[in-house]
Amino acid sequence: MSTTTHAPKAVVEVTAAELQGPGVVFCPNPKMPIWNHHPKVYIDVVKTGEGRCPYCGTVYKLKDGEHYHGH
Repeated sequence: MSTTTHAPKAVVEVTAAELQGPGVVFCPNPKMPIWNHHPKVYIDVVKTGEGRCPYCGTVYKLKDGEHYHGH
């Protein structure tokens, strides 16, 4: 039995100022081409510093040195 690990399609670094609501980003992001859009999902990047989209595999990561200060 073999196990394959899929590499992410892309890694998107975000700043704290780009986070939406309680420390999340949404995917697809505005820079993605319209032809490959999927349903919008919110991805928490604050807990671990990064999160992966369950649809397209894009990894969203806080830029080094960035810190989110929630309300």
